[in-house]
Amino acid sequence: MADAEIIPIGTRGRPGRGTGTRPSSAARGLAPKGARKPDGKAAGKPAEEPAGTSETSESASKPASTAASKPAARKPVADQAAPAPGVETPAADAAAPFTAAARTEERGLSPLAGIPAGDWLAAFQHAARELFGDQWEPQLAHFLAFLRRRVSGEYAVDEYGFDAELTQRFFMAALRPIAQKWFRIEVRGVENIPTDGGALVVSNHSGTIPVDGLMTMVSIHDHTGRHLRPLGADLVFRLPFVGTLARKGGATLACNEDAERMLRGGELVGVWPEGFKGIGKPFSERYKLQRFGRGGFVSAALRTGVPIVPLSVVGAEEIYPLVGNIPSLARLLGVPYIPITPFFPLLGPLGLVPLPSKWLLEFGEPIRTDEYDDGAAEDPMLVFNVTDQVRETIQQTLYTLLVQREGVFK
Repeated sequence: MADAEIIPIGTRGRPGRGTGTRPSSAARGLAPKGARKPDGKAAGKPAEEPAGTSETSESASKPASTAASKPAARKPVADQAAPAPGVETPAADAAAPFTAAARTEERGLSPLAGIPAGDWLAAFQHAARELFGDQWEPQLAHFLAFLRRRVSGEYAVDEYGFDAELTQRFFMAALRPIAQKWFRIEVRGVENIPTDGGALVVSNHSGTIPVDGLMTMVSIHDHTGRHLRPLGADLVFRLPFVGTLARKGGATLACNEDAERMLRGGELVGVWPEGFKGIGKPFSERYKLQRFGRGGFVSAALRTGVPIVPLSVVGAEEIYPLVGNIPSLARLLGVPYIPITPFFPLLGPLGLVPLPSKWLLEFGEPIRTDEYDDGAAEDPMLVFNVTDQVRETIQQTLYTLLVQREGVFK
């Protein structure tokens, strides 16, 4: 067998270093005896000697003493005998995967092209089971059916723009981990919420950003199965993206006409009478209720005869401690205030993450309004008295919950 020509690594198939015809010293040291020089002559032999002369014939032509004293030259790798059939070679077994991968790359195929379809299906089923549980198939079917209804438009939206299916599947699903894991909301007095029929939930307002309204919605839905229909300020519906989400989530404009229509229709309506004064008050005045407006929510309850359920929320005041305001910038942007907290705008977007305070929600006993006369809503003194009764009930409950609370974050 002809001696193999050794080509140094990095020369791209050309002898030497890639710039000339003469091999490098390292390449000459690796070449076995009898290998051909770049000029066509065999190393250490006359030019007329055939190139295919083996080392065996060379040693035979020399004297016996020289051949005996000189150690036998190591055969090139190409001349070594192949292993017998059935004999496993560790080096060959270790190199087998790499050889197969190299062959796959040479053919231009992807390493994943040889995976059977059954393995892909098994991997998908395992991932779905880990994500959705053992009942992943029905859940996937429901999700696909939901997508089909959304694409085809086969879903219901009421006259206020409320999309119950979208709210339950996405809005509530997104808010639930925040309520349960981040704020760890504890709900008390949920039995005071009517299981059916119209009712008006009146709550204190706080938190710089109205997160308390969202947490109240998801807490009521999880404990009673009913959707709370919030009454929002004009600013909420003037915002391009927020206004659309608020409508689909069940909110409507805070006016007596919409409130009364909802209450007569048997809806559970939520109202926060403090408005922007409640969520925008400084941290030093936390848990001190602001003015409840003119009592419009009481008039709506008196006209429809639905009960008023007072709600006290503790924990929302600490999520964004308001320590300052920028009135000039707020007027320029047309918003009630520009909050300054210990972390915003100092930390930028990171300062918008609310602090994980512990929340307590307590629903008080309903205040009945069906015992009053038909014209009670037109009596300003009666409206004022009922409004003050609701406000004092919430304020006293806040003081009680603050005493019972072990700490802000536990």
